[in-house]
Amino acid sequence: MTIEDKNMIKTGVIQNLILENRQKLSISGVIDVLSFDDQVVMVETELGLLTVKGENIKINKLSLDTSEVIVEGDISYLAYSENTHEKSKQSLISRIFK
Repeated sequence: MTIEDKNMIKTGVIQNLILENRQKLSISGVIDVLSFDDQVVMVETELGLLTVKGENIKINKLSLDTSEVIVEGDISYLAYSENTHEKSKQSLISRIFK
């Protein structure tokens, strides 16, 4: 049994992070984009809150239908944390489509 199989048994979710040359990050399993600017992107995923930091960061692709986000820029930091975002705060997507 591979590590991927064990993780799927524990969570029931498969999430992929693909970082290409520290310039392009593809994220699957995205629920929502909570905030972003040119230095920090915070993404709510099936496995928790993902923080991406760097310089000249931009969101190149955002598709909540397919649960994918592509972030480009000089990426220097990736970290998961528990999803403690208050549900009463509006997400970026809900503010855009208001």
